[in-house]
Amino acid sequence: MSDNSSLVSIILPTYNEAGNIVDLIHALDNCVTYPHEIIVVDDNSPDGTWRLVEGMVRERPSIRIERRMQNPGLTRSIQCGIDRARGDIICWMDCDFSHPPETMARLISHVFEGHDLAVASRYMKGGQYKSGLGWFGADESAFAVLLSRYMNIALRWSLDPRFHDYTSGFIAARRHVLEKIRLEGDYGEYFMDLMYRAILQGHTYKEVPFISPPRKSGVSKTGTTFRQLFRRGVKYLRTLFRLWGLRWNRQREG
Repeated sequence: MSDNSSLVSIILPTYNEAGNIVDLIHALDNCVTYPHEIIVVDDNSPDGTWRLVEGMVRERPSIRIERRMQNPGLTRSIQCGIDRARGDIICWMDCDFSHPPETMARLISHVFEGHDLAVASRYMKGGQYKSGLGWFGADESAFAVLLSRYMNIALRWSLDPRFHDYTSGFIAARRHVLEKIRLEGDYGEYFMDLMYRAILQGHTYKEVPFISPPRKSGVSKTGTTFRQLFRRGVKYLRTLFRLWGLRWNRQREG
């Protein structure tokens, strides 16, 4: 156990979230009652997200800002936060309020209760993904939501059907898990890789249902056109093939 066994590190990977980041930090501070630090990892946002956080850092030492100037990307930003985290429990979430701060507090509680990982799920009983979206041409797309749902069904039955949301990206985990499993991938496929490897290694997990609303402000990074979503899908498929190979090798060795 590390010297910071009671400290929680919450990583907020941002790109153009100036309309959300200040309110999100305040909401997390109100919801998370455990000792915690907040690490904002910003990919040099043109809208000045990092500048808003810098203004908060001067008054609140529990907030830290990492401004990344090169090699942008969601997975690399999260891994940067993991590498700099001081806590024994490490968490991350989307920064657009589609991941409710009060749900993060529940995830952290489940890890303190003894689970290695706690994951917020849109696709188990009691959960729900974004509703009320247009099909195309909006900042967020109902087509992307539908694709995510059916992709998760396919992933469940291709990997381990006991786990429900392989594209969640809303998690709290013990440090020792993330020390053994470094994140791999470009965007959301990193999460299916992380969770399936954690399952194969025998780590305990708890899934918590949550309702994910549309983003509060700003523009989705997931993609809204068929071409953008197709490119994402190819990366998920490549990751799936690699995980099949990993499972096959473990079965052969075991």
